[in-house]
Amino acid sequence: MVGRAELLEFLEVYLEVDEVRDYCPNGLQVEGRESVQRLAVGVTACQALIEAAAAWQADALLVHHGIFWNSSRGVRIERSLRRRLSGLLGAEINLLAYHLPLDRHPEVGNNAVLARRLGATSVEPAFPVGRVPIGLVCRLAEEVPAADFFGRIARATGRDPLVVDGGPARVRSFGVVTGADPRSAELAARMGLDLFLTGEASEAMVHLAREEGLHFVAAGHHATERFGVQALGELLAERFGLTLRSIEIGSPV
Repeated sequence: MVGRAELLEFLEVYLEVDEVRDYCPNGLQVEGRESVQRLAVGVTACQALIEAAAAWQADALLVHHGIFWNSSRGVRIERSLRRRLSGLLGAEINLLAYHLPLDRHPEVGNNAVLARRLGATSVEPAFPVGRVPIGLVCRLAEEVPAADFFGRIARATGRDPLVVDGGPARVRSFGVVTGADPRSAELAARMGLDLFLTGEASEAMVHLAREEGLHFVAAGHHATERFGVQALGELLAERFGLTLRSIEIGSPV
């Protein structure tokens, strides 16, 4: 068991929360119990995930996508947001959300874990948001046929990706930004990479990839961002002796 304040202090330092300007508040988004023993993790704090965490009697729910985001319209506690918030408060669950800090972390980050699963032997930070790199440029120990690497991505993410097969016959270098960053494909092409991997596609990047000789792979926003919360949850469980449950609420996107 760990106190909420101690847990939050550790995460703020470990994830270097203040190093990146984000689109949302990172850290505690909804306050629950003061102590945490049962930790649930999932990608997005949707109502189904909150209900599953409550049914498991979680003390805290760790997610990549929280329920509060920066908006020029301000925050309105209504409709689905009201129901999500009501579920968290009613069950006294702490909601902890880490977005870009979890994408960019060199050990438990979404990009780092996915790169390791794809066999990258060297990685370098790249693809900045503002001045802070969020993604990675990765290299394999040796070239592999492009079709084999597409299959490797499918096995790592658990789904068949959308593939724009516009690059070389064999792949050695690739860029990765999990989630939704198709625009960085242009930077990947300028860097001379063989392939760019993200979660979501855009119509414009399909044509750019074909014209620039780049493989573009969209493997799913949700599918590419399961890794960070799972790895971070395992680290927290080991460090603080917590009971951990990973809850999968699927998404086709």
